[in-house]
Amino acid sequence: MQTITQLIPSINQMLLWAPPLLLALTFHEFCHGYVAWRLGDPTAANQGRLTMNPLRHLDPLGTLAFFLIRFGWAKPVPVNASYFRDPKRGMLLVALAGPMSNLLLAVLSAVAVKLFIPLAIGVHEQGGLANTVMLPLLMMLVNSVWINLLLCIFNLIPVPPLDGGRILAGFLPNHLAYSFQRYEQIGIVVILVLSLTGVLGKIISPVVRTANNLLLT
Repeated sequence: MQTITQLIPSINQMLLWAPPLLLALTFHEFCHGYVAWRLGDPTAANQGRLTMNPLRHLDPLGTLAFFLIRFGWAKPVPVNASYFRDPKRGMLLVALAGPMSNLLLAVLSAVAVKLFIPLAIGVHEQGGLANTVMLPLLMMLVNSVWINLLLCIFNLIPVPPLDGGRILAGFLPNHLAYSFQRYEQIGIVVILVLSLTGVLGKIISPVVRTANNLLLT
């Protein structure tokens, strides 16, 4: 059994994980709000959520959970589908924006890793102050690939209230979509139980690991 000390990450680990995590969560929620705004919904903008300021998006418990049990969440961006010309299609596009934003960041981070590796190797051989900057930056980029893939795949799980649940609802007939979305509260409990028991990690970790290897090899 793991001890509390083993579960709590070291300061160095947190410094290498925190910046890419903040960016991933912030960009995810910003993209939800931006797509909603482009489709005519000003709710997120009116509440100050159409920003890349992480303080406007972070959920303290969700951020802490990511470090302790390797999954987390931010405060959901408010969306009012009544502003959309086609509410069902609008909610589908808004839901897609979150996971796709993380996939984009994962790909960009992987490209940056491949560009930085030769430079980091050269700096490491030279040593000095640049070594203490370049290598941590490279590790943050590597962590960014993993974090963004994890958030993308996790949010694509077709269970409400995750983005995947809303995406699935967008393809269902109206009466089935309405019934499906009524189970959001149950969906939250199911996700939490599966996460805390480690079952969810065993399901999605192989997918994340495979995608991570594909991007970084």
